Amino acid sequence: MIKKLLVTFLVVLLCLFLFLFWLGFFSPRPPLTTDPATLAGDGSTLNYCELPALDGSGKRAADIPKGNTPGCGYSHFPLPILAGCTEPLPAGADDIRGLWLGVEGGHVGHVERVEQCGSRVVVTSSGIIHDYGPNSTAGLNTDDTEGSVLFTLGDNEYCMRSSASMLWEAGVLNFYAFGWGPLAVKRYMDGEQLIWEYADGSTTRMDRICTLPEELKVPKPRGKRYSLF
Repeated sequence: MIKKLLVTFLVVLLCLFLFLFWLGFFSPRPPLTTDPATLAGDGSTLNYCELPALDGSGKRAADIPKGNTPGCGYSHFPLPILAGCTEPLPAGADDIRGLWLGVEGGHVGHVERVEQCGSRVVVTSSGIIHDYGPNSTAGLNTDDTEGSVLFTLGDNEYCMRSSASMLWEAGVLNFYAFGWGPLAVKRYMDGEQLIWEYADGSTTRMDRICTLPEELKVPKPRGKRYSLF
């Protein structure tokens, strides 16, 4: 009897693992709704120390299509997703817009662009685009990829799907997996620095920079990249 229960338990675990693996790597990706001109443009040419005034004179966050990662990563640093958006930030949201460079802690050298408009936040870095908030084409949560390619099948790359919410809570931008799951990432200001607490347990202090470093215009491929066929 115990042996039968153990076998049943192991089969259930195997089925659960296979389902999650399929969900993470083989389930259909969301449609790419990012403006093609935004992806085609060169975001490395901009000065990110010159930020637009969020005075309500331009577009609202909900007027702009959702940004998400093309495939498992963009091929060059794209233009801002929220260009032309001037909706004021909501109460409780800190202004962390700009381009940031990791200078101390777990991910020195990491560079990310943070965009904000209204209650919408977009983080672009290392080949991926994570966009949370009201938009004209999709849901609130990021529905995207982690960006690290685990394996390839022929010419196709397979990277794990990801989804999260980005919510301001007591001055901290908290990322919750799937929108309802565990707290995975935190971002918040400490003086003039942006603090990034990542899911791997690291804490990185970041300084503001104005232009993208030359070597980061094209993201480096990430992941194991096992070739199965």
